[in-house]
Amino acid sequence: PGVQLVGGESRCAGELEVKHQGEWRTVEAYSLWTLKTAGVACRELDCGSAVSVGRRKESSGRDVWEIRSLCVESGSALRECAAASSSYSSFLTLTCSDKLFQPNISVSSSMYGVSGPQQQGFKAFRGSTFTISCSIQPQYPGGSFLLSSSTHNYTQPAVNHSAHFLFPAAEPTHQGNYSCVYHVSAFSQNFSSESRLLSVTVTGVPSDPKPFIIRAVVLPLTQLLVTVGLYFYYKVRKHVVVVPLTE
Repeated sequence: PGVQLVGGESRCAGELEVKHQGEWRTVEAYSLWTLKTAGVACRELDCGSAVSVGRRKESSGRDVWEIRSLCVESGSALRECAAASSSYSSFLTLTCSDKLFQPNISVSSSMYGVSGPQQQGFKAFRGSTFTISCSIQPQYPGGSFLLSSSTHNYTQPAVNHSAHFLFPAAEPTHQGNYSCVYHVSAFSQNFSSESRLLSVTVTGVPSDPKPFIIRAVVLPLTQLLVTVGLYFYYKVRKHVVVVPLTE
């Protein structure tokens, strides 16, 4: 876009540089910009809103662009408001809020082997254990996740930019559309971003399916073993020769 911030901790902080007439130059800080003016630059950079405006001095002067705030606030692009200035030693610095990434939401169940952030919906068996996980790309340290539905709200701090919400026994009350909302404070401001929705439904299977699993596996196996045993029993008996006892 012909605008960039350099020398800061991220692409959304640092000295303001503008490309005008094919040349990149730092912007002079003769007239300190307001947050309103700086907000125009932040939007051109797709960096959210302006958080702070300052100046940085250095001993040696260099050629800069002079950009008047009134020109910028009138709706003109930064490069259209640039005029050449030379041997200046005070440079404009900006810090923008940056835009938060969208959190990811996923669900997993160790019992049934279901997982993956690509899922649009999840069906849990009543009484089963499942976990909804929230995560976000590293951008700011700390923060917290709110797992929210129409009936439930759970909050956990973000650890390594993620949080895991365990549901030890699924119940019909856990049904609903869940989303992860990431909250973080940075530059003395609060920011938040919400994930897509994840639908959770709970089926009416009894709370402990193990007896049914055992019965479905063990009983047929027992019947098979009994059948095989009887087969060999009668087969062996058929070939047995009975020898009468004599004195």
